[in-house]
Amino acid sequence: MPSGDARGFSVRTAEFRGTILVNICDEELVGRTVSEGRLQVHLSKDFYSGEVVDKGEALRLIRTCSIVNLAGSRSVSLAVENNVGAPEAVRQIQEVPFLMIYKFSG
Repeated sequence: MPSGDARGFSVRTAEFRGTILVNICDEELVGRTVSEGRLQVHLSKDFYSGEVVDKGEALRLIRTCSIVNLAGSRSVSLAVENNVGAPEAVRQIQEVPFLMIYKFSG
């Protein structure tokens, strides 16, 4: 858990048939709803909350999971700046960036 005034990352992980899914959101955005036209996204506790981790643990999860859903500027930037996600794949909704990464191996 982050210490002091450092903001953490709210993380929920799930495993299904050997695939690890990670949802990561800037912790201060959990519970917020953003919209653009008819599109509305609720950053729910059910989807994003499990534990709050620091930047190093969030990056480790992004690098090791099979699928990651990211929401928030800090979460998305962490993936893009570490060459795990592509900047052109980022979608903004009401100034909140979103990025989904699927890793295929075979």
